[in-house]
Amino acid sequence: MHYDLAALSPADGYKLLTAVIVPRPIAWVSTLNLDGSGVNLAPYSFFNMMGSDPAVVAFSPGDRPDGTPKDTARNIAGPDGAGGGEFVINLVSEALSEAMNLSATDFPPGVDEAGVAGLQLTPGTLVRVPRVTASPVSLECREVQTVRIGRNRVVLGEVLGVHVRDDAMLDPERLYVDTAALQLVGRMGGRGGYTRTADTFELARVPYQTWLARQETGSGDT
Repeated sequence: MHYDLAALSPADGYKLLTAVIVPRPIAWVSTLNLDGSGVNLAPYSFFNMMGSDPAVVAFSPGDRPDGTPKDTARNIAGPDGAGGGEFVINLVSEALSEAMNLSATDFPPGVDEAGVAGLQLTPGTLVRVPRVTASPVSLECREVQTVRIGRNRVVLGEVLGVHVRDDAMLDPERLYVDTAALQLVGRMGGRGGYTRTADTFELARVPYQTWLARQETGSGDT
């Protein structure tokens, strides 16, 4: 089937794309409320790493149905809207999935999502924003730019520091991580679809000369 996105409503386009662009990592974003009332915590699955020099991540909090920015975006933009705000992206393990889902509830502004979900927070190291203590990985970030494309809002942030749970480090000096030990989950299609990241496989990258030799000997085409 072929679909012309211009012929679909935004809701139908969202339904289609979120069903096929999977799995998506989840950015569980903590920010400081502008009114000083505490911490806002909300999950977003439009998220990924965008570069390493500098280390850049991107996530999209979108807008509310009435076109106003969500609390996460407002907090990052700052009171004057100038941007450059700090935030922490907490990655979500299976053990935290229920709490993450609860924090996605459409609470009114000012509600302490972490408190409602029974989560402990730990002060940030390089940013003022706290992280979710139980999260296996937390990325301390500062906004570089927010890009507006129609009703989409994409936040680009530079990663200033990374917290990784100690038992998941195979070799801290060489930065080898036991990724499976993190037990991270990802977003799938549908209203409540998620996936585990335990079922993995490996493919070795094939150098061109190796590929060429295989073609010449007829030993394979990959």
